[in-house]
Amino acid sequence: MTVVTRFAPSPTGFLHIGGARTALFNWLFARHHGGKYLVRIEDTDRKRSTPEAIEAIYDGLGWLNLRGDEEPLLQHTRMARHAEVAHALLENGHAYRCYCSPEELT
Repeated sequence: MTVVTRFAPSPTGFLHIGGARTALFNWLFARHHGGKYLVRIEDTDRKRSTPEAIEAIYDGLGWLNLRGDEEPLLQHTRMARHAEVAHALLENGHAYRCYCSPEELT
C-alpha cells in the first residue's frame, strides 16, 4: 500500500500558520512512510477563490519547501467527475437527495 497525503487549502487568502502546519504534517507523514504528498486547491467556491490567493498559497508552500510531489490539482477542474460519482451513488441507493430549503439547513 502506498501512502498518499494531500494538503487542500481554499484559495480565499494567504497561507496561514494553521494551513502551513497541516501541510508540514502531511508532508512529514508522506516522507516517513515513503509515500506521496499532493497539493489540491479547493477552489470550488468560485466567488471567493482568487488567482492571487492561489499564487500566494503556492508561494508560501514554495518558501516552506512543501511543494507537492505532482503538479497541484485545481478542484474545480474535477466538477464533472464529482457529478458523475454523485449520480452513480444516487442510482445505486448509496446516497439520497436533500430537498431542504437553505433556511432549514441554517
